[in-house]
Amino acid sequence: MNVGDMVFLRISPTSVGVHNVFYVSQVRVVTMSAQSEGNYAKALHNYYEATRPEIDPYDQSYILYNIGLIHTSNGEHTKALEYYFRALERNPFLPQAFNNMAVICHYVRLSPL
Repeated sequence: MNVGDMVFLRISPTSVGVHNVFYVSQVRVVTMSAQSEGNYAKALHNYYEATRPEIDPYDQSYILYNIGLIHTSNGEHTKALEYYFRALERNPFLPQAFNNMAVICHYVRLSPL
């Protein structure tokens, strides 16, 4: 990554919630860049780091969903299903997770649930 590609944030002392918003935004930019470049190992590492317990469950659901996407891309269907389920535990209104689970079940001929 070049210096021009990096995102620098100046974080002033604020509440924990505001800090988490900045943290999640920073992780998204760096991780999505790695993911779009095909650097799945780096993207997974960053997503795993971002699943800290103090992150909002709604934000966690999208992080877990994206981990599921990477495992799906890598053909690791069992792991992908696990992360889609975990995402839905935090955000049951994530239709793309349901869709991807159905596609995997159809693809590998598993019975849903």
